[in-house]
Amino acid sequence: MDKSQSDLEAIRHLLAELTARVYRIEQKLGMQAQVAVSHPVPRQEAHPEPQPVSSAPPDSTVPKAPYPLVSPAVSPARSTPRPASQPEIDLESRIGSHWLNRIGITALLIGISYFLKFAFDNNWIGPAGRVAIGLMAGIGVVVWSERFRVKGYQAFSYSLKAVGIGALYLSLWAAFQVYSLVPSGVAFVMMMAVTAATAAMALAQDAQILAAFALAGGFSTPLLLSTGQNREVDLFSYVLLLDVATLALVSFRPWRRLLVMSYAGTLLLYVGWYSRFYTQNQLGLTLGFASLLFAIFAIAPLVTLQPEGEPALLASSPPVLAFINAGVFFLQAYAMVEEVDKTRMAWFALVLAAIYIFLSRQVHARTTNAEASQILYYLHLAVAIGFITIAIPIRLDAHWITIGWFVEAAVLLWVANRIESDFLNVFALGALALGVVRLLAFDNFVSTQLIFNMRMATYSVAVAVLAIVAWYASQRGDEYARSVAAAAMVSLNVLALIALTREVSDYFTWQMTPYRPTASRHWQTAYNDLRRVQIERDFTYSALWMAYGAMLMIIGFVRTSAFVRWQALVLIAATIVKVFVYDVSELDRQYRIISFIVLGALLLAISFVYQRDWLKLSAKHKATVKGSA
Repeated sequence: MDKSQSDLEAIRHLLAELTARVYRIEQKLGMQAQVAVSHPVPRQEAHPEPQPVSSAPPDSTVPKAPYPLVSPAVSPARSTPRPASQPEIDLESRIGSHWLNRIGITALLIGISYFLKFAFDNNWIGPAGRVAIGLMAGIGVVVWSERFRVKGYQAFSYSLKAVGIGALYLSLWAAFQVYSLVPSGVAFVMMMAVTAATAAMALAQDAQILAAFALAGGFSTPLLLSTGQNREVDLFSYVLLLDVATLALVSFRPWRRLLVMSYAGTLLLYVGWYSRFYTQNQLGLTLGFASLLFAIFAIAPLVTLQPEGEPALLASSPPVLAFINAGVFFLQAYAMVEEVDKTRMAWFALVLAAIYIFLSRQVHARTTNAEASQILYYLHLAVAIGFITIAIPIRLDAHWITIGWFVEAAVLLWVANRIESDFLNVFALGALALGVVRLLAFDNFVSTQLIFNMRMATYSVAVAVLAIVAWYASQRGDEYARSVAAAAMVSLNVLALIALTREVSDYFTWQMTPYRPTASRHWQTAYNDLRRVQIERDFTYSALWMAYGAMLMIIGFVRTSAFVRWQALVLIAATIVKVFVYDVSELDRQYRIISFIVLGALLLAISFVYQRDWLKLSAKHKATVKGSA
């Protein structure tokens, strides 16, 4: 009995030691045990019989813990504490840590500059000494800033680096431009060395802001060393080097802002040079450099796409850059080439369209972000279609532009339905809308014969494309497609009626020509003849509209299409208004009689068809009412 009691005490001590060790380990790891409320652990009391090993030790043995101990047989549920949320930086901290830092650096620079100016004005320091002081001060500030970066004051360290790097550039500028101590080549190499060293430091420290400093200094170098001479090859070769380096940098680091900075710097330098030095005899060389710069930023979005989860602003920068790059390059080329050869400019636009179609096919294979890839893919297609649309008015003239847009709409529509792309359908409808607007508002046709003329041909192409749109849309079952089909059908009939009406107008205009007043022809006679032809024309208008309405009604009956029949009813209603309001007062008696007789016969025939209910409309109505009830 004593032996059993001593064994039990030994086990209790062992469990107490193990529990204390686990508790100390958990405290070091920052873990907490969940309190087992539903299974409280009773205090274990001495008993003559042996107790289970899973019993908890008494309070006197176990060290005090912030949670009850549980049986070793049951694993307690433990949860890792949530990390405390970082407190937001309040306004006071931001002012103290950021703004005062910047103001202090600015004040320090101003004070030093005043001191140096005072020293320079009094000739305390010569030109070479001034440059040397600036270079040593810049290097010293950059080296000194590393001490703050190591201690964790990165923002302050980068601010100091900005001051030091700026001092280096300005000192080299003064050595060349102000004091003429070094030739331009030496100053250029030294500035490039500063740029390269800053970029290397950015890579080593994984600091995007240092890379931005390097890029800003790199694009400032041509401005700081400018001599006012036209050195196109040197300038754009250097800009190409900077852009390629930027592209390589962003392919290894997710620093998309650098790409935007690089494009902005390139554009500013190009525009500045172009506005001052470009002449027509530099076309080939300038266009070659512009094409190389365009190519770098055209492929940049494929290289710099990043995985999902980045900020929306950064995610949208490659598509926006691709769009701007395409537009700016085309405008550059148009300003240079269009004056030389209009046909070449049209082919140039088509080549750009082919390039962007090719880029759109490369997007999916080179990117991992599905959403960004889809956006860039559609944007490349949109740019390609835009260039095709632009090429048509550049190369063609007059109504051929309208026909070109209609043909483009038909091709896009066919491709869109082959690959099932609603995106291309939208652009097809856009090209079609451009063609219709130009046809109705801008095209001015001069016809010399009826029916078989370019106006009728252009309207026929428009009607055919609208019929294709209506047919493709009718094959789909969604509400949007049905709306498109309905709009296409209405537009088709309106254009056809306008085309026929204009043919009638042309015919009677030609009939009026012999009856114009002349010196040998009395004005009263000419007026009577012209009036007679005008009456015949107005009667023909009514007859044409009635005939077209009758045709639509027949088609609506044959195809059992209420939508077509409603179009017929609207057209017939317009004809009724014309007959009763205009024809009664303007037409001669015989034409008035014919108009009313034909209109009445047509209306009676339509009414008879509806009354006989050949389309079983009443049965359908009853079935609909019964179903709804």
